[in-house]
Amino acid sequence: DDSFGSMDKMKEAFNAAAAKRFGSGWAWLGVGPDGKLVIGSTPNQDNPLMEGAEGPKMMPFLGLDVWEHAYYLKYQNRRPEYITAFWSVVNWAKVSEYYENFAAKGQPVAWQ
Repeated sequence: DDSFGSMDKMKEAFNAAAAKRFGSGWAWLGVGPDGKLVIGSTPNQDNPLMEGAEGPKMMPFLGLDVWEHAYYLKYQNRRPEYITAFWSVVNWAKVSEYYENFAAKGQPVAWQ
């Protein structure tokens, strides 16, 4: 709530970042250098950990692939519908774990 005001507002900002990404790319939720949650997007295969990456500096812990291959079979060109459906499959327990164990400590997530 400190960063966005509510979960709904965070989702709106994340959805907007995903929807505005032209062409291929990703939307991200992460922890900025100041310790606050931030949202951004990167083009193509880029991510916020890469040197010179577009968007805010952050340690990401949740990402959404908005490359057309991620959604075309089910959603064709309906990216907004795909983005909305994303929230129904997010594993919030894992997201919380990644935040607490890695991103909040300034470390990249190490998948196990």
